[in-house]
Amino acid sequence: MPGIDECLLEAMRLPGARGASVVDWTSGLALGTIGESPNGDHETTAAEAAEVARLTAEHRAFAPAGGGDWSQNGAEPPVEDVIVTSRDGYHLLRFVRTSFDSSVFLHLWLDRADGNLALARIRLADLAERLVLG
Repeated sequence: MPGIDECLLEAMRLPGARGASVVDWTSGLALGTIGESPNGDHETTAAEAAEVARLTAEHRAFAPAGGGDWSQNGAEPPVEDVIVTSRDGYHLLRFVRTSFDSSVFLHLWLDRADGNLALARIRLADLAERLVLG
């Protein structure tokens, strides 16, 4: 079971990986970072990615069909991952289920020319399942 550092190192082994982080989406703080940052500052990138994660996790538009209010009963967010495509890359935000409050996600930045988005989704899902926090 990998911790944050091991998880980030494994994420960077993906083809086309440029940078990765583990972020708390309620505070916008990076719990760990590796590689490059799209804007040159990991903390700013973490805060901005947290805004996207928070919006998708908290709005009912992305809830499962017939889903209730997950935030009231301590359930996990209704979203598994978020993919943002830019002209030169992909940003994959993968929510991590935790035993406490599920407010953490993995952010992987892939180069569009060298990255494999499908493979990255599969591997990030596996990393999120095995990630040990604390």
